[in-house]
Parts: sequence; structure tokens; C-alpha cells
Amino acid sequence: MDNIKIPKHLAIIMDGNGRWAKKRLLPRAMGHSAGAKNVETICEAAWNMGIKYLTVYAFSTENWKRSEDEVSTLMKLLKQYMDGCIEKSRKNNMRVRVIGDISKLSPEMQASIRRLEDYSKDFDGLQFTVALNYGGRDEIIRSVKKMAEKVKAGEIEADEITEEMLSEGLDTWELPDPDLLVRTSGELRISNFMLWQLAYTEFYFTDVYWPDFDEEELRKAVDYYGNRDRRYGGRNS
Repeated sequence: MDNIKIPKHLAIIMDGNGRWAKKRLLPRAMGHSAGAKNVETICEAAWNMGIKYLTVYAFSTENWKRSEDEVSTLMKLLKQYMDGCIEKSRKNNMRVRVIGDISKLSPEMQASIRRLEDYSKDFDGLQFTVALNYGGRDEIIRSVKKMAEKVKAGEIEADEITEEMLSEGLDTWELPDPDLLVRTSGELRISNFMLWQLAYTEFYFTDVYWPDFDEEELRKAVDYYGNRDRRYGGRNS
């Protein structure tokens, strides 16, 4: 990776688990299982490349519309991942955050999330964020409601509201905005993911299904980013 610019914050829409399984005549659940296993591979590869922040889209607010069986399978896998991630975070000095409205999740899942976040809060290696029951529009609405409450309480005036205030009310308030967004499986949309934060992010789309997105594919994405002439308002970054 010599002389290649490395994104500080990489965001990934992990897509294609079901199609990966279908192509192999396997149940969709096995695709989700393979995708979950691949997360650890990419976490390690990202850190070794010099990426400090990694955020993955694990379950959206729209995913509840999937079949009951598939949602149940996804939730079981996510619960297992959260429980197993405590040891992974210790081994890799990795901090784990969860963004999204976790109040809609089961009490057991919420407990697993809080336990993992508390356990890993002081680790300073890879800063790994999982978007779970997350939607960009929902996140913005929740932030706006926080500001509306402050206006109602007389803490601020409506015309004093700034971009910074809205950003501070988002789930990602502790994180820098992503430099690079990767979406796997050939889809060319962002699916309600980090709508506010992606304003100046580079996008990289690949036909590779998520379970097959390995270190070599990650390098291709990072090389693409490194060769971009990033500009903000007409000025080079």
C-alpha cells in the first residue's frame, strides 16, 4: 500500500449474502452465516492497511419487512456475533459501537450490545461500528427531535440551529464522516445508510458478493480511493 492514500473511515454496505447462497444452491441462512464470518476477516485486513474506523451496515430499519424466518435467523446470528465479539475485541484491542435504534430489539440483544460496548470502550485499536436497526432518515429525525426539545425548553433559539448541532445529535457523533463507502453485490444505491454523513464520501461499487469480498477486493477499493483527486467545494483535500 506504499504511496496510496488510506481512508481513515471506511463504511461498508454488506450485500449479496442471499444471492451468494442461491448461486451455490444453499439456504439463505448459510449465506448470512458466511457473511457474518467474513466481517472478522475484513476487520483484520482493514486495520492492517491502516484504516482506523470501520462501519458496517448489518440490519436496516427496512429489513423488518423480510420474511419472519429470515429476520429470526438474522437476529440469532447478530446475537451470536455480539456475544462472541467480546473475545474478538479483547484479542484485537478493538472498540465496538452499535448505531441505530436498539430500543426496538429484544431485551437480550440490547443487553448483549451494552455489555460489548462497555467491555470494549477503552480499546484503541480498530474503531468498529455496527449499524443495527439503523436507518439514515430515522437517525436524522431523532437528532431533529433532540434539537426541537432544546428549542421548546428555551435552551436554544430555532435560528441558532447549525449543521454541527444536528451532527452532534446523530448516532455517529463520536466518529469522523466516512471517506470511502463500499457496497458489494452490484447494487448502485446507498439504501438509507448514513445519509447525512456521506455528503462528501467517495463511493465504490463492486459486483462481488459480501461473503467473497476478501482482502484482495478490499485492496482494490482502497486503491480506487487512493487514486481519487478528492475535492471539497472546488478545493483539493
